[in-house]
Amino acid sequence: MGGPTVQERNAAIANEATGDFFYGRRYYVYKTRFWGYLRNPRQSADKSQLVIFREDQKLNPDRLPENAPSGQRYGFDQNYEYQIRGSYTGETSYDPNSNQILPVFLLTGYEVVNRDPGWLFSPSDHYDPLRITLRPR
Repeated sequence: MGGPTVQERNAAIANEATGDFFYGRRYYVYKTRFWGYLRNPRQSADKSQLVIFREDQKLNPDRLPENAPSGQRYGFDQNYEYQIRGSYTGETSYDPNSNQILPVFLLTGYEVVNRDPGWLFSPSDHYDPLRITLRPR
């Protein structure tokens, strides 16, 4: 997936802006309904959680048709990094296609931070859009 060295990534995380938001990394896997990983500012990705967005107040960034042209469809923003605003609801939801029970996050806002941040958990990360390959270590 490319990206910075481990030392560069650790330094970037240590110097991140903080505030009333989370850092989110979009993780798209075909037919799943989770959105991606959320973590607190200045927290390692290893501590992040895979979440399902509740979109009552704001639609997720790639809420687009799944059969649209490339670059204009659901999942176009795979691996984008965002500042995500909202809160955990305390609920969980079952994603049948990944067979996981995941926390629900009420999305209220977002902004793109980086469209090509590279690896998420390790420089040896491998992305496969058809199966879950990225997990905290």
